[in-house]
Amino acid sequence: MTAPDVSVIVPVYDTMPYLRTCLDSLLAQTIGRERMQIVAVDDGSTDGGGRLLDRLAARHPGLVTVAHQPNSGGPAAPCNRGLDLATGRYVFFLGSDDHLGPEALERLVAAADRYGSDVVLGRVVGVNGRHVFADVFAAGNAVDVDLFDSALPWSLANTKLFRRDLIDTHRLRFPEDMPVLSDQPFTLEACYRARRITVLADYDYYHAVRRLNARNITYHSRVEARLASVERLFAFVADLIPAGPRREAVLRRHVGLELANLVGDDFRLLDRPTQERVHATVRRLIERHVTDGLRDRLDIEARLRLGAVTAGGVDDLLAVIAQDAEHGVPPTVVRGDRWHAGYPGGDRWADVTDVRADWLAKLDTVEVRWTDRDTLAVTARSPYPGFAADGGPVRLVAGRLAGTTLLDATDPTGRTVRTDFPVDELLAASAATGQRHPVRAELTGAYGRGSAPVRAPRLVTGRPRLLRHGLRLYGVTATVDPRSGQLVLSVVPVTVRQVAARLARRRRRGPAPAAPLPQRSRPSAAPAPARTPGTHAEPAADLAHLTRTP
Repeated sequence: MTAPDVSVIVPVYDTMPYLRTCLDSLLAQTIGRERMQIVAVDDGSTDGGGRLLDRLAARHPGLVTVAHQPNSGGPAAPCNRGLDLATGRYVFFLGSDDHLGPEALERLVAAADRYGSDVVLGRVVGVNGRHVFADVFAAGNAVDVDLFDSALPWSLANTKLFRRDLIDTHRLRFPEDMPVLSDQPFTLEACYRARRITVLADYDYYHAVRRLNARNITYHSRVEARLASVERLFAFVADLIPAGPRREAVLRRHVGLELANLVGDDFRLLDRPTQERVHATVRRLIERHVTDGLRDRLDIEARLRLGAVTAGGVDDLLAVIAQDAEHGVPPTVVRGDRWHAGYPGGDRWADVTDVRADWLAKLDTVEVRWTDRDTLAVTARSPYPGFAADGGPVRLVAGRLAGTTLLDATDPTGRTVRTDFPVDELLAASAATGQRHPVRAELTGAYGRGSAPVRAPRLVTGRPRLLRHGLRLYGVTATVDPRSGQLVLSVVPVTVRQVAARLARRRRRGPAPAAPLPQRSRPSAAPAPARTPGTHAEPAADLAHLTRTP
């Protein structure tokens, strides 16, 4: 028999009912069942997923191959088992809670054959507010992408098409000693060894789902497991790529994301012994892998937080986190021609002279409110007295959506701006899937161009406002990322069943006061903008207040 064009490997562990949607999307692929193989590896599921796979294999002999094994504690082992069973010219990995667009495999295989590509990445979209790094798709289709001169290092999930010859030639496998992040070494080496990497941004190929009724290992892994995996990841990169600019191009992602996340705002929630272990591990990895050149390329948030780790102990780090999470952007300390971020002890490590534009872009959320049924307004403020003169024109961007930003006329110091985000555009940007839109400030002023996440210390979030876009309902609200403290405008699809269930719960509890917007983060020295009547948030289950948008 002729080998199939593509083998789709699906590691499965307790993802019902999302598994049904995943499998349905495979059976509906336009590439045709004769050209593909589905390899599903049941990693000890307890929710009936294994039985569903067996029924599917019985209905589709020759198309579906099923393997069962005891739970391994992570996706690496089932992915490796799938590779042992795969027979296709290409291999594609699909999470069992995710799904594909109908034409995904046909388009991916056609592109790989047409261009001779060893790795093909199709556009990934987040579902139910799942955050996806999408910068690699921003420029559209790209036949030949350079791993070291693109945003590809920020998209190292294994959700790609891989040429089987590449995998076999270099004996690529997932490291089973990494409970989390195990797809990154596999994907990184595949991209490093590939003759050609192609990016396709012309179709929604992969739908990455944030589960609403469960938590997967990636979202809520144990700290000890994550520590071990991050150490293993850094060692892998160092062994694979010689020291120099190319290694730093890859490590910029791992330092700015995986390493910085270990000392995010939620570091405060760990017990003291765990804090000590995390601090020691992060400091050791910084000293071993972070050069001055790499440090200078980091986002200002990661640069400052990791600087706090290397400059002091756990208590010093906790003081910095408390400043960020509870009080907001610290004052700017100017000594001669040098600028320092005014963190406790920051005069020793928080020099921001060379990144003053990024430092000026650090704003605190003052207020989030609905100004009418169609606009979500975010008011943010800089603590820097000379912001109006040095900051220059500033705008707030939610994901890729730039709102309309104006100086707040009620603040004579010129340090407060208000940005109106049209909700119809926010919904349109979220398509049918719903997304989280992290808010950033961007400016161009006396010190050049700067950008930084907009934090929201002590923001009190209300219930989502329920809105209609086309035929679907969405909950729209402002939230705060618990790890980074960044303001996020969240758009999540809402089903009629969810609304009915919430109404039923409310009836059982009796009437409850609505959670209002505006959402105020902390008192501001500047007067708040005038309120628009009728700007309270609507209860998420209140169907009488649905708004229709185009």
